[in-house]
Amino acid sequence: MRAELAQHLAGGLTTLCHAWAVTRTDAVVFGFTDHDLDLAFDGITFKADSGLSARALQQATGLSVDNTEALGALSDAAISEADILAGRFDGAEVRCWRLNWTDPAQRQLQFRGTIGEMRHSGNSFTAELRGLTEALNRPLGRIYQKSCTAVLGDAACGVDLSGPAHLLQLPVVSVQEGRILCLSGIGPQATGWFQRGLLRVINGTAQGLTGAIKSDTLKGSERLIELWEPLRAALAQDDVVELHSGCDKRFATCARKFDNLVNFQGFPDLPGDGWMMVAPAQSGRLNGGSRR
Repeated sequence: MRAELAQHLAGGLTTLCHAWAVTRTDAVVFGFTDHDLDLAFDGITFKADSGLSARALQQATGLSVDNTEALGALSDAAISEADILAGRFDGAEVRCWRLNWTDPAQRQLQFRGTIGEMRHSGNSFTAELRGLTEALNRPLGRIYQKSCTAVLGDAACGVDLSGPAHLLQLPVVSVQEGRILCLSGIGPQATGWFQRGLLRVINGTAQGLTGAIKSDTLKGSERLIELWEPLRAALAQDDVVELHSGCDKRFATCARKFDNLVNFQGFPDLPGDGWMMVAPAQSGRLNGGSRR
């Protein structure tokens, strides 16, 4: 806490308000305040007419999760129903300050976290805010299994996905149920190359949205892509999507498709469960044949 803010609080008569900054995963930033005039600091304008407010922040010592809820009104100029349905605010970073509105330099960061579940009803929305310790609830550590535990392209994997072999941009011909896409052209990649990969929308109303690829097949001069779940915004004809290579985490795929065995993060030579439960036998062979 700045010394000036502490002095202001000690004076008894205060001019305090709250300000929130929401940074989406696509780097779009929104600013809100419960003051009756706009405020600006850190290069962000905090809008007063957004109708956003927050409930009491629950904070505790130790590793318990800080959480609260933000309440607001839907607005095309700020948070719209279409953006909520499209999931554009999922996982967005949230920062909340308490500050002296007569001098915004006198401020204290009270909360930092991400948006969890987001609900809307009528012309309003409610967003669950999760503190930084929420990330500690995820299981960590190495898993001993035959398949690779790395994410394709991350630091452990090391595969460079920026090259033309692993990226392909094609225009949309048609869409069924929001998840079965017919694309114009096939590119140099073989059928199934993008299975288990990622689809990203480059332009149109669904720009920036992504989907996990379930299947990738070639049909004449067109590429058919099926997603596991429908995109949460509409795709139109001639919208461009970008396909990213997929990986099934197998030892053979790492060798043949990516030539990356040196970074394989699995244990392909682990024995199966049957080897651990084998019973005594007259034969010394444990190859699944006769036990006599």
